Amino acid sequence: MSSSAYARRQGDPRVSDFVLGNPHELALPAFVQALQSAVVPRDKNWFAYTMTDPGAARVVAASLRERVGLEVDTDDVFMTNGAFTGIAVALQTIVDPGDEVIFQSPPWFFHEPLIAWAGATPVRVKVDPRDFDLDLGAIESAITGRTRAIVVNSPHNPTGRIYPPTTLERLAQILRAASARHGRTIYLLSDEAYRRIVFDGRAFPSPARFYPSTFVIYTYGKQLLTPGQRLGYIALPATMPDRQEFRRMIPFTTILTGWGFPNALLQHALPDLEKTSIDIAHLQRKRDRFVGELRRIGYEVHVPEGTFYLTPRSPMSDDVAFSDLLAVRDVFVLPGALTEMPGYFRISLTASDDMIDRSLAGFAAALAEAKGERVTAR
Repeated sequence: MSSSAYARRQGDPRVSDFVLGNPHELALPAFVQALQSAVVPRDKNWFAYTMTDPGAARVVAASLRERVGLEVDTDDVFMTNGAFTGIAVALQTIVDPGDEVIFQSPPWFFHEPLIAWAGATPVRVKVDPRDFDLDLGAIESAITGRTRAIVVNSPHNPTGRIYPPTTLERLAQILRAASARHGRTIYLLSDEAYRRIVFDGRAFPSPARFYPSTFVIYTYGKQLLTPGQRLGYIALPATMPDRQEFRRMIPFTTILTGWGFPNALLQHALPDLEKTSIDIAHLQRKRDRFVGELRRIGYEVHVPEGTFYLTPRSPMSDDVAFSDLLAVRDVFVLPGALTEMPGYFRISLTASDDMIDRSLAGFAAALAEAKGERVTAR
């Protein structure tokens, strides 16, 4: 991000930038209008210290009820500075030194360091390579008397897998049995950042509907495609047995993260922001076109069920070297080695249609060169 060809050429209008889930077009007009409306102060405390605004908490609780089928009391909604802070706060709230936290591989970049920062030992469990579903047998084997939590990310970045109800019900059974066996609750941290980014009319089943001891963690940065405007939350289902204790602990922990609450303006705008989303149908059309074109060229690529990403197989064993071949042709992707998916590379669908159009020749030329494992100088 700081010393590569990609870092040097960010913003160059000639490149096709598929590296990160960043916007490549102007923000949604509805997003701008929501902020313009909310910026007008209604009282003297409009921009005072704001932890969780009660109006924002009501919006979140209603959304979870209507969109996810999850009952949450407004007292159990805690606004955070995005899902990044939400994960950090949840871990800091429940983890003690010596605990273990299981996470999936391939992971989001910061699951492992956040676990370590909380003082726990990260325990990596790979997803099933056949369909990218949770490997429940491996998860069950990884649980010990020191296991305090498991992090589950669905829809999954980078594979796009939405874990189905059958998987989540079996996971809940495993966690309940292990909690009883070891005499301590194993919590589930449900990273639902891409909950609204789903394709083909699929439903999103939240793990919290199957396992009460779940921290639901969300960010609005994906549905709005505004990752620089940090707005998210932690929510506890009404069925969580010890949620009243967390009502005291979570706000205090959020303060100690460096005031990890979202700014007051974003919270005031949430009634309008909740109703706003990028065009999922357009995103799906980009997915379908890109998958079809890459397959036509000769790539092996699966169809993601959600998220912003495609994960084609690299035609070279060294996915970093193949990414360099693409970069020479003004096409920038994320090597799979950086997401614990060696032999793959990641493409972000947040790129513009023009970027997709002009990248296809580069993908074809790089594949033709890679067939002989010929690598140009980096």
